[in-house]
Amino acid sequence: MKLTTPKLKAMLLFFATHTDKRLLGKVKLMKLFYFTDFGYVKEYAIPITYDQYINLEHGPIPTTIMNMVNQLEDDIDTSILGDTISINKKEGCPLHRIVATRDFEEKDKGYFSKNELVMLDKICKRFYNSNARQMEESSHQEAAWKDTKFKEKISYSLALQDKDCRVDKEKMDISMKIINSLK
Repeated sequence: MKLTTPKLKAMLLFFATHTDKRLLGKVKLMKLFYFTDFGYVKEYAIPITYDQYINLEHGPIPTTIMNMVNQLEDDIDTSILGDTISINKKEGCPLHRIVATRDFEEKDKGYFSKNELVMLDKICKRFYNSNARQMEESSHQEAAWKDTKFKEKISYSLALQDKDCRVDKEKMDISMKIINSLK
């Protein structure tokens, strides 16, 4: 199952509505996706976005989502995310702040299961006041970053190595076979 554009847009709106807007930059946004996906894997053995993560200097990054956000920054007119978020850059400020065109609304909930909404809420509450650096430090404590090399693809199965993983190896192996068959 791949992430649909409407669901991605709803996730962006959720993050922008449920975290401190002053601290929501591109790096924090990528970390919110990471912690949501890997948190969901640790609970249910499947991700929400199914995006491919890679190890970069600032931690795990969802490749497709990051490319879409970068395209928005490069050319808002041709970006499919241009009707959902914009990127506000101030001279002399390294933060590329994510600004939503509107808040997450009741109608947006329909893109998610009850458990997905719980995970989104849990991650946003956990990192509400966190800045990108704090989230980066948290992501560097996870097996997904510690057990991969720079620019290496990250397997969702690395979530098994983290202490907070609630699924067993057998369930994870089955899930990984299904995920890999979707690629």
